[in-house]
Amino acid sequence: MFDHNETLEQARQRNIHDALMEDIGKGDWTAQLVLSKAVQAQLIVRQEAVLCGVDWFEGTLKKLDPNAKVTWSYIEGDLMKPDTKVCDIQANSQALLSAERTCINFLQTLSWTATITRQYVDAIAGASPNPQGCAVLDTRKTIPGLRQAQKYAVRVGGGKNQRLALWHGILIKENHIAAAGSVTAALNNAQALNAGVDIQIEVETFAELEEALSAGAKSILIDNFTTEQMQEAVALTAGRALLEASGGINLDQMRTIAATGVDRISLGKLTKDVLAVDFSMRILG
Repeated sequence: MFDHNETLEQARQRNIHDALMEDIGKGDWTAQLVLSKAVQAQLIVRQEAVLCGVDWFEGTLKKLDPNAKVTWSYIEGDLMKPDTKVCDIQANSQALLSAERTCINFLQTLSWTATITRQYVDAIAGASPNPQGCAVLDTRKTIPGLRQAQKYAVRVGGGKNQRLALWHGILIKENHIAAAGSVTAALNNAQALNAGVDIQIEVETFAELEEALSAGAKSILIDNFTTEQMQEAVALTAGRALLEASGGINLDQMRTIAATGVDRISLGKLTKDVLAVDFSMRILG
């Protein structure tokens, strides 16, 4: 069952199949109330937002009407203006009506993640004294089934991905440390796997930070440190490992945190505190 690592394209096709399956099932009774014919429609966005999810939108529609045509006024990653046309659509009437909600569901969700990510990235522009800059990262706190899609949306918004999934890297957290017996033991066990993936360890105190550095850690997550503690951690680490700040960080704190010199800031809210960008579709005839 768990015998391969899913690609983005494989995930997208699964997303589309599953979403249509849950919405249509054996059939769309309401769509059968209209004649099957070619129609034109427009999609409008009602608020400023970053466009994301074009391939999910088109893939969903074309699953029901392979001959459908979508002409976009914006490209993926563009900042859309409120009350503007996003795209023109030519499709079969029944297929379009059946696909409409699923198409918009994907677009509204992924565009939100891209939009909020862009806000967090913009918030730290030019703030970091770190020669490598400071990256905005996501976490694994994602909507079940939409991991790859949401991680993709973070990239569209200008952020970067923490590990994509459990198979993509080793992240040693407090429970792993407790189960292993110590920071050093957990790191030694991870290094002994020779898994060929990045290893990161979470620390909650300066004692754990020093132990992690002594044990050869190259990537360290400093959880719930104050900004003063982050500055001290940067000085203590002195470039020996990547430092990533996490723990309930909000937009107002971003610039101050980036200014401490940490390498990365990770935020669960990019993918778990999901709102919907307001889109509206209208058939023109």
